[in-house]
Amino acid sequence: MISFNNVFLKYTKEYFALSDVSFTIKEGERVAFVGPKDSGKTCVIRLIAGLEKADSGEIYISDTPVDKVDYSTDVSMGYVPHKSIFFVKKSVYDNLKYVLDIRHIKHEAVEEKINKALSDFNIENIAQEKIYKLTPFQKYLVSFARLSLRKIDILLVDNIFEDLSTAECREIIKIIKKYFSSSTILISTSSLEVAEKMECRNIYLKYGAIVDSLEEEE
Repeated sequence: MISFNNVFLKYTKEYFALSDVSFTIKEGERVAFVGPKDSGKTCVIRLIAGLEKADSGEIYISDTPVDKVDYSTDVSMGYVPHKSIFFVKKSVYDNLKYVLDIRHIKHEAVEEKINKALSDFNIENIAQEKIYKLTPFQKYLVSFARLSLRKIDILLVDNIFEDLSTAECREIIKIIKKYFSSSTILISTSSLEVAEKMECRNIYLKYGAIVDSLEEEE
C-alpha cells in the first residue's frame, strides 16, 4: 500500500534528513518508525502525509506517486502530529463540529456523531472547554475523537508519546487499537516499549538511514 524506493531528503547541501530509505508497508499493517531524535522518523511521516517533498527516489501510496495522490478522494489520511492543529480559541465541541460541517453532514446527524465521539473518547467533561486550556493529553484525545468522525484508511501518529505519562501512553495506545483497527497505522516514536505495546513491525532509523537495530548502532 505504501512504498519508499531509494528516497533522499535534504534540508541543506551538507545535511541529509533521509538517505536512501526503502521499505514497503502492506494495507492494514501497524508499523513503527523507531529512532532517537533527528533520526528521520518524522520526515518519513511528513513525506507520506504530503507535507514534504523528497529530493529523489519514489514514494507510492496504493500504486500512485505520492505527489499525484488526491487526499480528498484517493485515500483518507488521518494525521496526529506532535503539536495538533485546532481552532485554539474555540471549544472542543466547536472543533468537532467544524469537521462535520465542512463535509456537509446533515444537521440532524451532527449532534449524534459529536456526542458519540465525546462519549467514546471520554471527553464529555471538556466539551465546552477552549482548546488552548487543555493539557497535551487532552488535546490528543480530541485529535483522535476528531478523526473518528470519518473513515481513516491511513493513520499517521507522529512522536506524540514522548511528553505523556505511562498511564496516558497506555490510554492512547488502547484508543488507537480500538477505534482505528481497520486502518493502516504508522507511528514514529523513540520508545521501543510503545512500539511493542502497539504490536508494530519496527523500522529502525538513525541519522536518516534504516538500520538493522538501534542497539548495534550505538
